[in-house]
Amino acid sequence: MKVLVTGAGGFIGSRLAKKLILEGHEVYGTIHDSPSQVEGMQIINADLTNDEFEIPDVRFDVVFHLAAATPLVKDKKKQKRINYDGTVNLFNKIKDKTEFIIYASGLGVFGNPNGTVDEQSPIKPDTDFVKIRLDAQKFLENSCKENNIGFSVCYFGDVYGDGSWFTEMVVKKLKSGMMKTPGKGDYDKCFIHVDDAVGILISIAKNNLRDQAYVCADSTSVTFKEFVDYTADKIGAKHAGGVPMFLAKGVLGGDLVKLLTTPMKISNKKISEVYNFVYPSYEEGINSILDS
Repeated sequence: MKVLVTGAGGFIGSRLAKKLILEGHEVYGTIHDSPSQVEGMQIINADLTNDEFEIPDVRFDVVFHLAAATPLVKDKKKQKRINYDGTVNLFNKIKDKTEFIIYASGLGVFGNPNGTVDEQSPIKPDTDFVKIRLDAQKFLENSCKENNIGFSVCYFGDVYGDGSWFTEMVVKKLKSGMMKTPGKGDYDKCFIHVDDAVGILISIAKNNLRDQAYVCADSTSVTFKEFVDYTADKIGAKHAGGVPMFLAKGVLGGDLVKLLTTPMKISNKKISEVYNFVYPSYEEGINSILDS
C-alpha cells in the first residue's frame, strides 16, 4: 500500500509509520513540530493550519489522519485551528489523491454515558475539546460521502506505551513520589496499548473496512487508581495519593480532567471480530513495557 500518516512525529503516528514500513508499505508522513524518528519514511514538512503546505502528487491507498492537538492545549482557538481548520485544509489537499480516510478519535465523544458504550451508543460530547474534534470528524465524514471516498473512525480509549504520558506522568512520577490522581481515582477507564492501536488501524486499512466506526480498548475494566497502583507495585513504588479536583483542573485544565475522570466502560466486540489484541488486558500491556 501507499499510505499517508498525518502526525507522523507523534506517539501513535510514528509507531504506525514504523510498523507500516516494516511490513513493506510505502509511507509518507506529515511532520510539523516533532522531528521524525522513522527511518524509511518520506517526510512531508507541513503545518496543517497553513493551507499553503503541499502534498506530493501520489495516489494513496489510505490516509490515516492522526495529527491533532491534545487537551493539554488549553487555548480553544488554537484547538480549533489545529483540530478543525487543519482537517479542512488536509482534506482539500488529498480529496483527489485517495479513496479511503481513517480518522483517530477518542471515547470522549460519548460524554458521560449511562451503561456500557459500543458503536450504537449516542454521541454526546460534553467538553469543548471533544466538540471541536467531533466537528472535524463530521466534516470529514460528510466530505468523503460527497466525494465518494471511504471513511472510517476509531474511538480509542486511553492509549499508553513506552514514551507516552504513561512513562512521563505515571512511571516517573511514581518513582519520584510525586504522582497524584485527580480525586480518588475511583472512576472506570478504558485503556489500549499503542501496539494494539497501531494494529487496529492497519487491520482496518488492509481489510478495506470502509464506512465503519469502531470502539477500541482492551477487554478489562479497571479504575484509574487500580491502573496506577498496579504500575506502582510493578516498580516497587508507593501507591499514589489523590488531589482535589479543583487543584487538578487548575494544573491540567477543566477539559482534560473531565475526560480523565468521567467513568467509561466499553464493549470491544465489533473490533475484536477483525483484530486480535496483543495485549487484551492492561496488566499484560504494563508488564510488556516495564519488563523491557
